[in-house]
Amino acid sequence: MRRTVFPHRLLPWLLLAPQLAITLIFFYWPAAQAFRQSMLKEDPFGLSSTFVGLANFRKVLSDPNYLNSVQVTAVFSASVAFLAMSIALFLAVQAEKIIRGKGFYRTLMIWPYAVAPAIAGMLWLFMFNPSFGTLARPLRVMGINWNPLLNADHAMILIIAAATWKQISYNFLFFVAGLQAIPRSLLEAAAIDGASRRHSFWTITFPLLAPTTFFLLVVNTVYALFDTFGIIHAVTGGGPGKATETLVYKVYNDGFVNLIMGESAAQSVILMVIVIALTAFQFRFIERRVHYG
Repeated sequence: MRRTVFPHRLLPWLLLAPQLAITLIFFYWPAAQAFRQSMLKEDPFGLSSTFVGLANFRKVLSDPNYLNSVQVTAVFSASVAFLAMSIALFLAVQAEKIIRGKGFYRTLMIWPYAVAPAIAGMLWLFMFNPSFGTLARPLRVMGINWNPLLNADHAMILIIAAATWKQISYNFLFFVAGLQAIPRSLLEAAAIDGASRRHSFWTITFPLLAPTTFFLLVVNTVYALFDTFGIIHAVTGGGPGKATETLVYKVYNDGFVNLIMGESAAQSVILMVIVIALTAFQFRFIERRVHYG
């Protein structure tokens, strides 16, 4: 293998400079500012600040509303990641069975990913609005007193459904690519040996999709924790009664609505630590089961 030699020692750093600048300005600098602000008690208008150390963290971790947000986030994130990946895998497997018009079906499946999170949330709220929603009426006919604006369980179900629908297309795209990379000879050999489709899937297809599944697990976890803010803001606004207030939405609510800067910054630092810990856990323990063939 030939080793690439640059004509000047500074050239590699110059090529990396734009990406390094973006990373420093938009990632590390805001993280450092959030950590600094979490140690301060600030005036809402930024006119004065007092160093309070870890007082903001102690207050946040002892707040029942914050502990409720942790529970809501755990239920919401686990549900969205599991449902979005499971449904996408099922649809990808079914799409691979189609002989005619396969590309057309794939295109239809990918389109929802182009919808903005807030728009996706409004679409689902419009369909399931208790007053005029087109899909809310069948629920009432079935005897379900559907009202996500007042019922906490209904609100949680609605935002989980909207967030799942928004992410299915992304997962579908990667699962289709993973299925296409599986050698057909393995599946044909299993069929000749008399293995059923279900047996072939769980013993051949799914294990070979492990790298794709692990990658999507990490991506979907981050998506559920951060990128679903627009859906929650558009559909429920964290209500009713903080039943759908996730960690990222509470950071926004306390920092930008209630102007509690120090506690909001402390919450953002805690959320960053949670994401880093989850990602490290996934790479440390779950990746062991991933086989890169």
